Amino acid sequence: MSPARADYLAHRGDALAAARAAVRAAPESAEPHLVEASLLLCSRDVRNVEAAGWAYASLAQLELTRHEHAHLAAVALALDGDLAAASRAYDHILAGAPHDLLALAVAQTFDYYLGNPTSQLARTTKALESWHRTMPGYHAVLAMHAYALQECGAYEEAETAAYRALALQPWDVRAHHALAHVMEMQGRFEEGIRWMGARSALWTGAGAASRHLWWHIALYHLELGRPEQALAIYDHRMQGDSLSELIDASALLWRLHLAGVPLERRFQVAGARWSPYAEDAYCAFNDLHAMMAFVGGARPDVASRLLAAQKRRLACPSGANHDMTRLVGLPACRALAAFGVGDFATAERLLRALPPVAHRIGGSHAQRDVLYLTRAAAAARSAAPLIGSAAPLARLRHAA
Repeated sequence: MSPARADYLAHRGDALAAARAAVRAAPESAEPHLVEASLLLCSRDVRNVEAAGWAYASLAQLELTRHEHAHLAAVALALDGDLAAASRAYDHILAGAPHDLLALAVAQTFDYYLGNPTSQLARTTKALESWHRTMPGYHAVLAMHAYALQECGAYEEAETAAYRALALQPWDVRAHHALAHVMEMQGRFEEGIRWMGARSALWTGAGAASRHLWWHIALYHLELGRPEQALAIYDHRMQGDSLSELIDASALLWRLHLAGVPLERRFQVAGARWSPYAEDAYCAFNDLHAMMAFVGGARPDVASRLLAAQKRRLACPSGANHDMTRLVGLPACRALAAFGVGDFATAERLLRALPPVAHRIGGSHAQRDVLYLTRAAAAARSAAPLIGSAAPLARLRHAA
């Protein structure tokens, strides 16, 4: 297995840098080009997706096997913005090549972005029928299966699968991540802090993925009423400029903001880091977290640019993000903007009106929880503005 694939499957290191190094070392080989294009498409950053177009062009000029042509077709669908069709194309690949870990991992990523955990679970369940524990990469399949299980509410089965993965590969960050979600969803916050802390040497330093695990630990502290510890984690463990790191930053700071915790200049710094992405309108999930930073950082000018970009995006009725911006992204961002100017009634009304498919904005249950927390905070402040500003996070969740 190539270093790039190994890093991607375990969520460690810089898989894209490894893939690009492999391209430079073997420019006539299809494999590194294919991995590079796939990894770029698994980014929420439109700049990486544009770079994937160039990787696709290079790949298309090479002599490809039938299997590689099938991957090329899936890449083309993703480049067109049809992630659902691309996932189906990868499922077709897996039907004939069930041990293709790249196809499996990319399809799982796309369904994560589409908020489609049932497809994730069906895919890993099917894949496991063709795998056994002595095969290289089996830990990665188990870790992906564990994550899908917990997103579908099968927490005990998810925990078992994740521990099986870790028994095979103790530094598998995906498996740690699945268990972090299980403990969050089951309210096992103290246990989560102890368990993740005891194993931190196995996942710290794994790049953006490890910083996301620190986000989970910060959430545990916040749930336990320890905002100071959550802020300390933010300051010392969650500083980064990649989109995934910015998403985690906004997600934590906004929850602290809802709980009435003073943030000083942290939101202003986060807003400045988000500013270059304000008019991307490529991913509604990104837009939502950017708006948190712009509202929290008191940047109505940039927030207005984001809303205008979303409206322009709706004029182009194609791609997965169109419907998610129309149904969820734009109204949710409008709700956050209203919240920021103290129009809590409008914020609550917009969030209450989100359709049942709001989960299709992507992300996990733990991440999308912020929509319910914001609605509860808006409702509390609209009804009783004098007491709502310092509502504990747990009370907000109960009210949601």
